[in-house]
Amino acid sequence: MAITSDQIKQLEETVKKADMPDGLRQKVMLRLGQLTYLTDSPTFLPEFDRLSSYIDWVINIPWSKRTQDILDLEYARQVLDKNHFGLDEIKSRILEYLSVMRLKHDKGEGEDVMRAPILCFVGLVGTGKTSISFSIAEAMGRKFARIPFGGMGDPLDLRGQSRVHPEAEPGKIIKALRATQAKNPVILLDEIDRVTEEGRASIMGVLVELLDPQQNYAFVDHYIDYPVDLSETLFIATANNTTHISTAVLDRLEPISMPSYSDKEKIAIGQKYMLPKVLESAGLNDGSLVIDDDVWANIVRPLGYDAGIRTLERTIEGVARKVAKMIVEGKGQSYHITKDNVRDFLPQ
Repeated sequence: MAITSDQIKQLEETVKKADMPDGLRQKVMLRLGQLTYLTDSPTFLPEFDRLSSYIDWVINIPWSKRTQDILDLEYARQVLDKNHFGLDEIKSRILEYLSVMRLKHDKGEGEDVMRAPILCFVGLVGTGKTSISFSIAEAMGRKFARIPFGGMGDPLDLRGQSRVHPEAEPGKIIKALRATQAKNPVILLDEIDRVTEEGRASIMGVLVELLDPQQNYAFVDHYIDYPVDLSETLFIATANNTTHISTAVLDRLEPISMPSYSDKEKIAIGQKYMLPKVLESAGLNDGSLVIDDDVWANIVRPLGYDAGIRTLERTIEGVARKVAKMIVEGKGQSYHITKDNVRDFLPQ
């Protein structure tokens, strides 16, 4: 009995010290007070476990923690250029948004003005929709979280389950906040057009609330059961196309088309961006793998045309793995790939 009383007191002290809204603190303290009357009941331990888990979630939500925005256009341009080749129109659009946020910030009109428009990158697989979203977070100095929508069929995945269910837990939005430990992260809503047909209408309804600044300042997760302010969160969406996105959601988005890459652009991306990263991740030294310029056409299009660059990345990784294996087997320390031997290195 003493142990359970001590545990309840320990939870009370934790709640008292936690950074959380006073209204929520009072609700939790009331629940803890009620729990003391159940110590002799067979339902005590299950209820104690449920309340302990709930407290663990609410004290780890970043109710007031936020990161400082950078909003430096020159730095943002450097980040975008470092991570992405070309896409000048896309980069320009992103810099325009950052400029608007910078001007509003400089006017000192309060944090309310930091609600950015919701960008939605639309394009084929592998055209860089996800990676450019991550670059926006890096350029702004914000934490980043990704929520995949592919195959999602239940709005409770976003909004959480009520605690009356034994295995209840918060939705992906609250989980993203906890993971980033900031109330102003960049949250990527990835492939919002790929939810299941059965759950599409209800999931789109939750998205309308998430993306509407008139509603998302008091987003209620069923598990947390207390309003959470999402107004400082920068949401970014991606989609393969907009056909399956509801009109109400599209009305809150700024669709930006991601162009397909030409072979010339893919060669530049492979040489300048991918190959150095792949060599490093494969543990290969500089000079271990040299690829002639006239070989890249075979690497870029080994199986025919595709719009994105994932096939290119997999091909370069396959070449690097073969070279790594040959080096470990003692067959040589460096390899020069030419048009004559390229087929020996390309993945089959």
